[in-house]
Amino acid sequence: MLLIGPTGVGKSHIAQSLGHRACRLGHPVLFTSAQDMLASLREARADRTYERRLVRFTTPELLIIDDLGLRPLQHDEPLDLYEIVRQRYQRSATIFTSNRAIEEWGPIFHDAILASAAVDRILHNAHVIVMEGDTYRNPPPGRPPSKTALRPA
Repeated sequence: MLLIGPTGVGKSHIAQSLGHRACRLGHPVLFTSAQDMLASLREARADRTYERRLVRFTTPELLIIDDLGLRPLQHDEPLDLYEIVRQRYQRSATIFTSNRAIEEWGPIFHDAILASAAVDRILHNAHVIVMEGDTYRNPPPGRPPSKTALRPA
């Protein structure tokens, strides 16, 4: 599942709620920001625990990756993300939240072929939900935040 939309419309909240529900049903769930996950794998390369750390992100029945694309991927991060996507593909559920439209995901990988392979796997059988509306954190002055509109992409 992909939850796409501007900052503050509730993407992370919905992803966490789905994760909470999965936990209550007895499914192993891991919630992480994209930045924390990729930093963890970068550190694991340095201390030679990469394979063991990779298992942490590839084995939960539901992995929630928050804020993908907030910043461009650097160094080995595109390969790490691709490897997680590849190993989870059609085996486990993954939820991504992102401020970027799917069309914008390619440049964050810095490699068109790798981006294409990753995005193709992510989108296969995925539910893409585009969320629109004002931020709940800082609504426009003088009015409450508009209700978030959900539409399938």
